Amino acid sequence: MTGGLVVRPADECRFDVVTLGEVMLRLDPGEGRVRTARSFQVSEGGGEYNVGRALRRCFGQRVAHVTAIGDNDVGRLLEDLLLQGGVNLDHVVWKEADEVGRTNRTPLNFTERGFGVRAPRGVYDRAHSACGSLAPDDVDWEHLFGQLGVRWLHTGGIFAGLSESTLEVTRTAMAAARRRGTIVSYDINFRPSLWAAAGGVEAARRLTEELVGSVDVLFGVETAAFADAVDRLGSDNPDVAVVAAPRRVVHSASSHDWGGVAWSRAGGVVEGTLHRSLAVLDRVGGGDAFAAGVMYGLLEGEALADALQLGVAHGALVMTTPGDTSSVDVAEVRRLASGGGASVIR
Repeated sequence: MTGGLVVRPADECRFDVVTLGEVMLRLDPGEGRVRTARSFQVSEGGGEYNVGRALRRCFGQRVAHVTAIGDNDVGRLLEDLLLQGGVNLDHVVWKEADEVGRTNRTPLNFTERGFGVRAPRGVYDRAHSACGSLAPDDVDWEHLFGQLGVRWLHTGGIFAGLSESTLEVTRTAMAAARRRGTIVSYDINFRPSLWAAAGGVEAARRLTEELVGSVDVLFGVETAAFADAVDRLGSDNPDVAVVAAPRRVVHSASSHDWGGVAWSRAGGVVEGTLHRSLAVLDRVGGGDAFAAGVMYGLLEGEALADALQLGVAHGALVMTTPGDTSSVDVAEVRRLASGGGASVIR
């Protein structure tokens, strides 16, 4: 079973997927520490964007990303990185940025990968960002979902939690998507640093409970009590058709048990392959890669169990390379999902 989803036909839509969320410049000190670095590798990343980029670059889907960027040289650096990701940028909103970073800044994410007993660490510099000031009427949602057509909208708790304005944008985008028969997915993606001054865990939970009534596919549910969580979600939110989440047990920064679990109203709970003691180079983006693989499978009409395997495999592979974003291809994903190993390919 595909989970009971009815996805719009591809030939009726300009885009397979639209993602909505903030994109940051990631500054990576490699094997070193942020506090002692003298140089950084620069890339782009953001929870919602990572999903769309993977669907475009790995899985060959037609993807557009909606965000806002401050219009200065730093913002144009971010644009240059986004262009290499291949997603459509026609719906990016450019906002005037002043010369000293008071408004409409380009957010930064200093990220250490960690190793062994040293945990990965992210240090954000993302206040007063252009995306945080995105307003509902900055984007012509009716044109995007109506005239152009979109099969699937994906967003999440990172974007919705940036500001009151982005929460309203999330509501508006979801409502416009649902009016046009677009599947809506949402990743809870709780970030303690984002919510520290805005009510913490309880405020984030209330926001999720508000939005989940407009969601068809939900990612990021805690897996410790997955069955209880989906029973409650399913009974309280009749439109939720699929819930999926990675299973992760951290032995060290560079060794995780990694798998996944999913539920559909049509077929109940299914479990994915568990990769024990998976060697991890960079864990950031693993959950986004999981979501992208599951979404790809469902967009292709595959059974939920098969889509889950694609999510588990894609997440595992993405965590073997540096950076937030996927640099693997669909053949690698399908090979691992079907039980292939890591022997040399030549």
